[in-house]
Amino acid sequence: MSQPLNTLIVEDSADDLLFVVRSLKQGGYAVNYQRVDTEADFTAALAEGGWDLIIADYHLPRFSALFAPGQLRWTVVGILTSASAGTAYYLSAILLPKALIEQGAAVTTGFAITTIVFLSTIPGKAFNALLMERWGRRWSIAYALSSAFPGLILMATAHLGGDYAGIMMTTGAIILGFTALSSFTIVRVYLSEQFPTALRGRGNVFGEAFGRIFAGVLAPFLMEPHVGNAFAFFGTITVVLLCGAFIPVLFGKETVGQLEAVTEPGMALQAAE
Repeated sequence: MSQPLNTLIVEDSADDLLFVVRSLKQGGYAVNYQRVDTEADFTAALAEGGWDLIIADYHLPRFSALFAPGQLRWTVVGILTSASAGTAYYLSAILLPKALIEQGAAVTTGFAITTIVFLSTIPGKAFNALLMERWGRRWSIAYALSSAFPGLILMATAHLGGDYAGIMMTTGAIILGFTALSSFTIVRVYLSEQFPTALRGRGNVFGEAFGRIFAGVLAPFLMEPHVGNAFAFFGTITVVLLCGAFIPVLFGKETVGQLEAVTEPGMALQAAE
């Protein structure tokens, strides 16, 4: 006797639908299916419940799988985490020399500190690459972004340090480079792992592009008038990094060894070829 299987199929091609149903029947299932091809119909069918299997074609003109129920959360987590790390990177790359100069440093000092920051990312990225395989993605991101806090405090208060200002600024630059600015090693991997294989290419491109609009364009534009204020400049970077550190921990999930398990429980979407 065939095993009953209530199946929701997201598909716009009648031929592909017949192929999927026929394959399931050949596998020994008595298929009771419903076909949908729009996001509204998909959401309504999910609300009805009772599905044993959901099969989705991710290439539908009227269906945005990146924002489908069950995937939306991970798309947002990946973008926000990427945008947070990217903001620290681009503010440092674009505005840090200008900020230091406007805060009273010599031109050579401003560029020297920026160089130290980015030189520190070389060992930092190697360390983070090792860490993310041992601790997992989420906690490695939390470490990398939150551990920049002491360095940013040193850099924000260096102008108050008198004879120790240079040491404070240099130490802060090393910490910032070794931690937060080295986090792209983990963040980019974590972003791509928010999407199942069929979505990973477009999901990663969309996430990176959307994140860079904020991190590389809006954030520097909004921050530029305030770079002369050390507390405002470094304080903003600190707040952004702390938000980025807690987003994957509080709202994300670990992706090591779970590349296909990125949807909500009970939402095992599979790509229909």
